[in-house]
Amino acid sequence: MSLDINVAIYEDNAELRESLTYLIKGSNNLKFVGAYPDCRNIIENCMQTKPDVILMDIEMPFISGIQATEIVKEKFPNINILILTVFDERDKIFDALKAGATGYLLKKSSAVKIIESITELANGGSPMSSEIARKVLEFFTSPSNKIDNKYKLTERELDVVERIVAGDSYKMIADKCFISIGTVRSHINSIYKKLAVNSKSEVAIKAIKERLI
Repeated sequence: MSLDINVAIYEDNAELRESLTYLIKGSNNLKFVGAYPDCRNIIENCMQTKPDVILMDIEMPFISGIQATEIVKEKFPNINILILTVFDERDKIFDALKAGATGYLLKKSSAVKIIESITELANGGSPMSSEIARKVLEFFTSPSNKIDNKYKLTERELDVVERIVAGDSYKMIADKCFISIGTVRSHINSIYKKLAVNSKSEVAIKAIKERLI
């Protein structure tokens, strides 16, 4: 059984598109399935190449990456979309996440970070550049932006949700919350049941959309 992660790229800058193509082709467990300068035919492309992860720019001609993300997620909810952009404005971040993106990286990210993030995304994570994660957390931890805890999450579960939104792995959550990985798994299973979701990505998206932290 192949472990390859099928990756497609949507980027209007030809030089960067070519660099990302070489990066994907040269990485273990990643399979390059296509690179495109715009999203006009994104549904047809997805049907033909069946990507597991899409690297998505935001500013592109004809259809923005945010609009394309919403189009793809409506038709192919299992495709993970990793925004790769120069924009770190809060409105762009939240618009992309609300559209269905499950990761958000800045283009200045290293090649190693991009590869790690694709793999993490395909395995249920929600990778973000540290600057992006900080802005998300600052927004949700501001008292004026908090809402009632309608899902009856415990204080510790809310801590874990906060770390999931930040894109932390199980080990990172355990280290930052001073608990064992087994306890992290237990909390995450409880969170899944309370939020009626099945993955860390879904937890992050629901937390962002409904301002749970």
